[in-house]
Amino acid sequence: MALEDYKNDLFRCARCSHCKFIPFAQVKSWRFAYGCPSIARYNFHIYSAGGRHVAAHALLEGRINYTEKLIDAVFACQMGGLCDVSCKIVNDRETLEMLREIRAKFVKDGQVPLTISAVIEGLRREDNMLGQPRADRAKWAEGLDVKDVTVEKAEVVYHAGCLYSYDPELQHVPRITVSILKRAGVDVGILGKREMCCGVKAYDMGFQGEFLKYAESNIDAWNNVGAQKVVLSCADGYGLIKELYPRLGKTMRFEVLHISEFLDQLVQEGKLKLGRELPIQVTYHDPCHLARIAEWLPNPGKEHKVLNQLVIREWDKVHRSQGVHEAPRNLLRRIPGLSLIEMERIKEYTWCCGAGGGVKEAYPDFALWTASERINEAKATGASALVTACGWCRRNLKDAVSNNGGKLEVYDLVELLEQAIV
Repeated sequence: MALEDYKNDLFRCARCSHCKFIPFAQVKSWRFAYGCPSIARYNFHIYSAGGRHVAAHALLEGRINYTEKLIDAVFACQMGGLCDVSCKIVNDRETLEMLREIRAKFVKDGQVPLTISAVIEGLRREDNMLGQPRADRAKWAEGLDVKDVTVEKAEVVYHAGCLYSYDPELQHVPRITVSILKRAGVDVGILGKREMCCGVKAYDMGFQGEFLKYAESNIDAWNNVGAQKVVLSCADGYGLIKELYPRLGKTMRFEVLHISEFLDQLVQEGKLKLGRELPIQVTYHDPCHLARIAEWLPNPGKEHKVLNQLVIREWDKVHRSQGVHEAPRNLLRRIPGLSLIEMERIKEYTWCCGAGGGVKEAYPDFALWTASERINEAKATGASALVTACGWCRRNLKDAVSNNGGKLEVYDLVELLEQAIV
């Protein structure tokens, strides 16, 4: 749907400011009450979902024009979707969908930060969000003796994702993951050099054409190799593949699972045992795309009028709150000696790590500020380590700790699981 199709939703913004905070019933302290990083950082209404909607409505009405400040306000947003969760409690508007379409309009009209345009050029050239050589896509897997599914079939196709494939400080995570899967007896393989970006970060940035290209290519590739399951470590990829790929209407002959879901299944089936003691206190960071965006609805809601005046949408079920919450926690709680202490903003009310939506590329200081806020929340629990299940989250949270000279350890979930498996 185009932005114009959401004109009624844009008009219906009540300026209530619920989009700025986690739902009030969930607030445990004023210190960690904000849900939207951009309004918390910039403290001006245009930097909230509601402010962006008001501006977009004015743009459609021809009452304002593009300015550098307007472009910054629209793109200084991680697209994490907390605003959508909070809005639906009181107003039930398509907050996140409208933010996506606002960006798509800006892209169509050529109003995009140069840094984001450069990232997209790298994607078009090398098929990954880091602009790294396509030929190096599978270097992380060298020496693993893992199947290349373009040559021999495997029941499970593991998709490492762009960041895990190229970031030298993260490449050990997919290596650990494949080793764990093989240890559990899983028939696993990779696309190798044929693996490409899932397209979802491009979609969040407003480049819907690029998303469509990669979504269709990936669906065809996974279907063609006969995958029964596609397992991802990247929460961004998992979340939007679950939400957006089915909208294309293409047949998907495979099940999509996040690695935390799959490993939780393997532990429950007795194929993996977490028996080695790890005496550590940890807190868990829910990635946005895993905790609240990882669900799909088959229609954009049905519009109808209330009191013959207000146009609202009716959905088939409550959404933006049915993400993957329990699988990572189940795994952590099964590790002997490990103590899980929760932060205040968790599950569908999680605070963003700061890296999403092109913010880490275009507004790196804002990305680190957002991560630092999460680090402070983690420290407030008394935990000695922060665990997450997303490469982008781990990267940005780790960068924030290093930038601030902190001592909090930041782990990917599988790093701890590897230590606990017997």
